[in-house]
Amino acid sequence: MNTNSSRAATATAAVLAVLLLAGCSDTGTPTAGPSTIPSSTVPTTPTAPTTSPSDTTPTQAPSQTPSETPSQTPTCVDQKAEALTLREQAAQLIMTGIDAEGMTAAERSIARAQKPGGLLLMGSGGSASHTRSAMATASTTATVKGIRPFIAADQEGGQIQRLKGSGFDRIPAATVQATWSDEKLTARAKTWGSQLKQANVNVDLAPVADVVPASLGNANAPIGALDRGYGSTPGTVSKHVAAFIKGMDAAGVMTSVKHFPGLGRVKGNTDFSSGVVDTVTVRGDDDLAPFAAGIQAGSDLVMVSTVTYTKIDPKNRAVFSPTIIRGMLRGDLGYGGVVITDDVGAAAEVASVPAGQRATRFVAAGGDIVITAKASLTSTMVSALVAKAQQDKEFAAGLQSSVRRVLALKQNRGLLSCG
Repeated sequence: MNTNSSRAATATAAVLAVLLLAGCSDTGTPTAGPSTIPSSTVPTTPTAPTTSPSDTTPTQAPSQTPSETPSQTPTCVDQKAEALTLREQAAQLIMTGIDAEGMTAAERSIARAQKPGGLLLMGSGGSASHTRSAMATASTTATVKGIRPFIAADQEGGQIQRLKGSGFDRIPAATVQATWSDEKLTARAKTWGSQLKQANVNVDLAPVADVVPASLGNANAPIGALDRGYGSTPGTVSKHVAAFIKGMDAAGVMTSVKHFPGLGRVKGNTDFSSGVVDTVTVRGDDDLAPFAAGIQAGSDLVMVSTVTYTKIDPKNRAVFSPTIIRGMLRGDLGYGGVVITDDVGAAAEVASVPAGQRATRFVAAGGDIVITAKASLTSTMVSALVAKAQQDKEFAAGLQSSVRRVLALKQNRGLLSCG
């Protein structure tokens, strides 16, 4: 999924130019992004408006009657999606927390009954060999009709490293990684990714693309205080984000650049605090550059934060904002891939929102995969998605698009096949 690295800087700069124009001319109405998986490149030039059919004159009548028009062969993704029940489709949009040491009996029961599309490792894991066996069992438990789950871990480095037993390198914090050359970081990330791959973990929920201003530093609880950031300027962060993604991709491990549109300017940590707001970031902000760089480098997913950005959408947290997901991420950045939440299961920031609504509001805003660190919320979220789809045709169509984006990524990464 990676593109030529020599084009990354040019493409990122061009995207920012488009973002700035979008920020100046935004009418407040988000535009829907692509509904299918594109190449992970960011458009560098605006697309010319299409001509209305009423403004054109057909040059030739169709040579075939409708009955003679060949039917389109369903794709593998279509075949898999159509083989799933509505509840199974909805479950593909949930990533459920499980013990990194291996599923508990309760988690195994939930995974067997609900068949979530993803599993998120929680707690401290054991050795690589133990993790490999435990995750093979977990994958089998959650597999539905030949579709295997994403198995994800937060493996950033420093204080945020889920797997660090025997067989896993201790990964330095991002502040240390930032002192390395791009080539060294890519090579090291490939090694770390290979260790995850060997342990049957196929997604690293990293890298962090948030830019923490030097003036804020450790007062930024979610990133700065934990040494999770690559730097205090968009250019520096962009380079290291891209280098990390390329290394993981070379190892065959998916990445999720995070936390769109940025946690660098907040003080509170949404895992433990509610009412966290960003009063600075605007649409077309310079600090979006690392996300554009991550997309250009081939990030498989983009994670959206649960913060409220008052200068973009003061009424909705980012995960529930069509302006941020459809308008900025899918529209301004041209991203058509899989969009995932930060945790909305155990996070204090969303505790006041009913669990089912956390799932439906995210998908309605244009998102795809809902993370719940609490496995006990899985059934509630799946049921809410099903009920909403049965009642709302527009929502149902959006859910189908999300399912197909998720299945397309799984096909691309070998988690499903049609023979």
